[in-house]
Amino acid sequence: MSQEFATTQPQGFKNHIENVAIVGAAGYSGKYIVEELLRNGKQKVTAITREGGTSQMPAGIDVKKVNYDDHSALTESLRGQDALIITMGVRAPHDQQTKLIEAAAAAGVPWVLPNEFGNDNANESLREDVMINAVKTQYRDHIEKLGKSSWIGIACGFWYEFSLGGGPDCYGFDIKNRSVVLFDEGTQAISTSTLPQVGRGVANLLGLKILCDDENDKSPCLSDFKNKFAYIASFVVNQKQMLESVLRVTETEEKDWKISHESTTERFQRGNEMFKAGSREGLRISMYTRNFYPDQSGNFAVTRGLDNEKLGLPKEDMDEYTKLAIQWATDGTLASYGQPVTSRDI
Repeated sequence: MSQEFATTQPQGFKNHIENVAIVGAAGYSGKYIVEELLRNGKQKVTAITREGGTSQMPAGIDVKKVNYDDHSALTESLRGQDALIITMGVRAPHDQQTKLIEAAAAAGVPWVLPNEFGNDNANESLREDVMINAVKTQYRDHIEKLGKSSWIGIACGFWYEFSLGGGPDCYGFDIKNRSVVLFDEGTQAISTSTLPQVGRGVANLLGLKILCDDENDKSPCLSDFKNKFAYIASFVVNQKQMLESVLRVTETEEKDWKISHESTTERFQRGNEMFKAGSREGLRISMYTRNFYPDQSGNFAVTRGLDNEKLGLPKEDMDEYTKLAIQWATDGTLASYGQPVTSRDI
């Protein structure tokens, strides 16, 4: 199919996203996305939330409460939207995203950002090895099958500050007890993003022109990402570099920490066995560890290249977010965050 240009579109064609709906506006990533959308000031933002929901929505946006089981009502809530962003926890009802995708198609929403915030799910081996990655494929396929919307996935890696402060099952750090498990030698780099960077990435993506003006326009456009992933990251970093940052921020030395090692393959298999036995922690262990394999699956900055420059994303100070991770690990901020599901929940 030949490339389309804005100058060849019918009269009245809008070349920018004007109305954005978001599910999960008050969630961990959703609130940062909303904050950046409002900061950019290019779109009207509407939060779609379930009837009876008690989450406090960010100021400055419209809110529509709807029964997700009522297809007509859900469709009507999305009518007139140019893009739908879906951010949901892993314990959300299995069919909730499907209902949203089908309502978006019925309402004629041209762009959907499905619940794809994390690993490079275009990586076949990563999808095959991590069940929670494989599950997401069906939603992208469903959008394409319906033929009314285009999807864009956000490959941002794990959230840095959440994962560093989230306990040893994540990046291997137990901040409170000053211990760290290095996977193999701790030298395999991964691509990882802060929550604010994820928010900026989504907002700046939706702020692009939809189509390039003509064949001479080489600026990035939303259509460049049609049915593809956008790759963003804050840091390309290994565990030893994370540890160096932790030591700087805490003003400690290696001798103040208990440092151990574990084989990535053995740790991954251990996590899988725990998960099969019904352990929530097992999924977390296996999905994080798989990203540290030496095949570079977790380092899409190398395997795919980053879209940071296209999206105007800034360079960040890792120590600033290490400090935040330590704060979250010690003040209980992460204690109530939804745990990974068991094998019975997938």
